[in-house]
Amino acid sequence: QVQLVESGGGLVRAGGSLTLSCVASGRTRSNYAMGWFRQAPSKEREFVGAISGSGKVTYYADSVKGRFTIVRDNAKDTIYLQMNSLQPEDTAVYYCATSTTFPITAANRYDYWGQGTQVTVSS
Repeated sequence: QVQLVESGGGLVRAGGSLTLSCVASGRTRSNYAMGWFRQAPSKEREFVGAISGSGKVTYYADSVKGRFTIVRDNAKDTIYLQMNSLQPEDTAVYYCATSTTFPITAANRYDYWGQGTQVTVSS
């Protein structure tokens, strides 16, 4: 059993920055790949980006590439989503999740999920 807890969400103005964290506990493994997803009201869950088990390779959706960065600290069982140049379209609940292969963009290929953290970007 693996438990993931996201934090760091909040309200920011367009053009601002925010960093989310995801802490893993339980029977964790440092070689799990991990991903970030987001879900806006009335929309399907959308892939944001993923990071390899080593933390050395990342993969991003075109909508966030160049603005968002995923980093990993395996010693702390934590990954981060650094978000810059935020726009109202980025408003969503953001989730982290684990997978056994990399890169995976489909939500149904991930095994464990956090509860999500709300990010709201005002215009």
